[in-house]
Amino acid sequence: MDSPLHSPGAFRVLVADDEDDIRDLVCLAVRKAGCDVVVSVPDGSLALTAARSELPDLAVLDVSMPGATGLEICAALRAEPETAGIRILLLSAGASLDEVARGLSAGADAYLAKPFTVAGLVQQVKTLTAGVPA
Repeated sequence: MDSPLHSPGAFRVLVADDEDDIRDLVCLAVRKAGCDVVVSVPDGSLALTAARSELPDLAVLDVSMPGATGLEICAALRAEPETAGIRILLLSAGASLDEVARGLSAGADAYLAKPFTVAGLVQQVKTLTAGVPA
């Protein structure tokens, strides 16, 4: 589990994706959006544990990961009062209307299809962190 240093006052973001290259790309986009990556993990179980302990402002979760899926993490975070307010962005190669609807029904704030552009992800992160007290 990677816990980089973070800037005071910056939005705190958890990144979870089982693909190293995608996780690195998401971390780059999060930083370009002016936020701090507080935790970057390769599986869903670690993501859920990290979300509960770090209480980030935003969690960027891959839908399909070992340990727990992004949908399972999303539902678990929404069910717990301490984590219910974390904003959630789901990333997935599957972006049919049904898949997006399942993600939003699980409690996600937004859903972004892979492949995505860094600029598109930066904008989505900025949108989701707008209005979040730093």
